[in-house]
Amino acid sequence: MAREYYLRLAAQGLRFPIGADLVLAEQPDPEAIKHDGARLGEVIAAAARRFGTPLAIPLMDLRLEKADLLGLLGVPANDVDGFHFERPPGEEAAARLEAAFDAPFSPRHRAHIESVRYIAERTELWPVGMTIGPFSLATKLAADPITPIALAGMGVTAEEDEGVRLIERCLALAEQAVARSAAAQIRAGARAMLVCEPAANAVYLSPKQIAGGSDIFERFVLGPNLRLKQRLEAAGADLIFHDCGQTTAEMVREFGRRLHPAILSLGSSQKLWEAAALAPKDVVLYGNLPTKSFYSDAVMPLERVEQLTRELLERMRQAGHPHILGSECDVLEAPEAGDRIRRKIRAMLESGR
Repeated sequence: MAREYYLRLAAQGLRFPIGADLVLAEQPDPEAIKHDGARLGEVIAAAARRFGTPLAIPLMDLRLEKADLLGLLGVPANDVDGFHFERPPGEEAAARLEAAFDAPFSPRHRAHIESVRYIAERTELWPVGMTIGPFSLATKLAADPITPIALAGMGVTAEEDEGVRLIERCLALAEQAVARSAAAQIRAGARAMLVCEPAANAVYLSPKQIAGGSDIFERFVLGPNLRLKQRLEAAGADLIFHDCGQTTAEMVREFGRRLHPAILSLGSSQKLWEAAALAPKDVVLYGNLPTKSFYSDAVMPLERVEQLTRELLERMRQAGHPHILGSECDVLEAPEAGDRIRRKIRAMLESGR
């Protein structure tokens, strides 16, 4: 693991948003670019250079692995977004995914992978891959994931309840799909993988159940991501773990201690200086200005962005924890709000220097 590399970046005062979508939106044909690996790579490189970071972060499109998984199982492309398993998928589904581990990807997913290759082979930037996390993908495969997870938290088993069996089997399929996507990106040259687990939060996983001794956080989140990390490490890639959901202190502590990523990225619901007391000192914390509100001057005026930037920098300096100041999630282009968002990104990059 190149842990020292990320620690040096933090020590140098690096700050940047996850902002490839902003640069993509400025192009005359963004949808066509999403299907062209080289052009998409150019956009990602341009975003890294604009925001002054050596880390080339791809578009955060967390639909790719669901589309890939369901496509391999024969679900028509037009039905993918709204598709949910009505019954627990059988063992044959897992076998089909395993047999197709090295099969071709869809054009959109292939362009994502090829954009990583572009960064690795044609730029001096640090190529970062991206995938949805296993648990978050599993929640997208069930119409109601919360109820069976709650039942599992009460000790109901898959043998006792079909809903529990469905979510457990969806998780197993999700783990396979994420591993397939990550492996392809690493073969393309990714030196780190940004794994996005926004569903690993207090909505899907009851803090009371976890505090009471339930193993749902271990079974549904930590276990699959630990196995994914082992795959990444075996292939020579680092883990960057992102969770912009409503996390608890115990979740943050376990992300840092158990997953021990090179970078831990958290949403603005979590005070990053408090997270600093929970994470190991060699885990760089990333974020976490409330960029989801940057579209609105009423909710998040420019002066407030400047104030929050200075406050976060000072708080993290006092905490003495390695930190890269950035966005709480990816920063998306918003119709008629692009100029406001860009002004606030500039304030984030310049305030307190």
